[in-house]
Amino acid sequence: MPAAALPDVHPTPLPPAAKRPAGSRWSWAFLIDIAVFLFVFATVFGIYAIGRAWLGPARPQARISQNPRALPLYAFYSLVRMVIAYAISLIFSLAFGYLAASSRRAEMIMIPLLDILQSIPVLSFLPGVMLTMFALFPHSQLGIELGSILLIFTGQAWNIAFSFYSALKTIPRDLREAAIIYRFSRWQRFAELDLPFATIGLVWNSMVSVAGGWFFLMACEMFVLGKRDFRLPGLGSFLQTAASHGDTRGILWGVSAMITLVVLLDQLVWRPIILWADKFKFEQVESSGAAHPTLFHLIGRTSVLIRIYRRLFRPLINRLTLFFTVRARRAAESFTAPKQHRLRRGIAYAGIAGILIGLAFTVFYAVRELSDLHREDYVELFRSAGLTFLRVNSSLLLSTLWTVPVGVAVGFSPRLARIAQPFVQVAASVPATALFPIILLIFLRLRGGMEFAAMLLMLLGTQWFVLFNVIAGAMAIPTDLKEASQVFRFGSWHRWRFLILPGIFPYLVTGLVTASGGAWNASIISEYFHFQGKILSVPGLGSTISSASDAGRFDMLLASTLIMAAIVVLINRLVWRRLYRLASSRFKLEA
Repeated sequence: MPAAALPDVHPTPLPPAAKRPAGSRWSWAFLIDIAVFLFVFATVFGIYAIGRAWLGPARPQARISQNPRALPLYAFYSLVRMVIAYAISLIFSLAFGYLAASSRRAEMIMIPLLDILQSIPVLSFLPGVMLTMFALFPHSQLGIELGSILLIFTGQAWNIAFSFYSALKTIPRDLREAAIIYRFSRWQRFAELDLPFATIGLVWNSMVSVAGGWFFLMACEMFVLGKRDFRLPGLGSFLQTAASHGDTRGILWGVSAMITLVVLLDQLVWRPIILWADKFKFEQVESSGAAHPTLFHLIGRTSVLIRIYRRLFRPLINRLTLFFTVRARRAAESFTAPKQHRLRRGIAYAGIAGILIGLAFTVFYAVRELSDLHREDYVELFRSAGLTFLRVNSSLLLSTLWTVPVGVAVGFSPRLARIAQPFVQVAASVPATALFPIILLIFLRLRGGMEFAAMLLMLLGTQWFVLFNVIAGAMAIPTDLKEASQVFRFGSWHRWRFLILPGIFPYLVTGLVTASGGAWNASIISEYFHFQGKILSVPGLGSTISSASDAGRFDMLLASTLIMAAIVVLINRLVWRRLYRLASSRFKLEA
């Protein structure tokens, strides 16, 4: 059964001894072992240092040095925040997507809720998140750091959750029936069917979500809430400070440091993970020509990692799998009793009641806050919403026109993927906000330059959602179907109509949904920017949200956020949700 079980991970086999001298083999292995040991030591020391700093007294307005020598430490701070935010995002996405896909009742509530959460800009989460963290950790730096991490989480999680949910909805019927025949427990079905089938989409959407985290890093490490100015040491705050001062040299140093960090992550993390994820492609014919990163081969030779995996991780994974399998079967047997059914129903009703009470309080305070606005304010808000709507859809159209053919070409050609993938990942991970000051210097000389600059920044911030999903969809098309199209001598038109577009359609819809939400989110930066001590803005809902956050006008912030959420949810219900149903019914891959 394809993709029915997680394969055991083995180290890359060594070449025959006759082809490589033994001394060379041992020297490489020894050097790699030393490098791994130093990396582990540096990681442990860095975590200890960050733990001491975060548990210390609160420093909301830390001084941001513009000395390039501070960049390695700032890069480490930002990387730690990104890793923690991504780990929380992944756990949330797996739980959220699984529950939404496995229960129709939950799906009716959770997917609209996900639409709403995706449509809320990062800055709109700012007051609630930071006030909550201050209440939990009033005198500790940990509260400010957790607030920044949760803001980064809001820029990453929704895309991954949508990807996992859409993958579970398109699992072929015969694989589901096979899981029933073999009497898989819920845990076995999740670990050996759901998760492997969704792996390719999860990997590529994780990449684009991390890229989205880098995009909003400047807003998450340096922000204004009313009269309070928050600054956390990191790459984002370094770039934001350089942009505010018009320091082109500092911007170039910051961008260079971020590109270096992104290239290292590409080589050490994403490329090996993409190679590993290719094992879960749903096909009957084994594909060939997969990319093999050089560092992946080198790491596969280190005896330290091999021993750690064999003696620690493999037994741990086996024991966890056995534990969850036994627990799932016992839970399934226990819930057959009438008392357990009543208990579960009571817990569900209690949870729903708690949610309704919380919503009632939220609505009460929202109505009280919005009562301060006048009719003219709402007219201006709807006018701004119309302008942002035009920018968002223009950026979606432009991004689709070039990402679909390029993504299909990269996904179909392993050779092109080896060349293009590093450049795509670097380009996607470098935040457009870091380059925005340079873009402004070019476009501000033109008439209407700020409008073009805002459109370009929105395009740079959203096109990767579509591109990475199209690449994932093209890679997930089974090799036997590609070979069948060649055997039957399909022309370009028929190949696109009967193979490529149906194959990538579910992934394309996911990419467009997340790109649409990302474009609305990006409007808060593309329409309102601090540059050289001035505020440059264009009329729009994003600039309204940013200016309201800076001025501490929570009534205007709430109203503009609600309007943006309502527009995004309405579009999702009328357009994207219908396309999702079409993708899961007509374009589901069946063996």
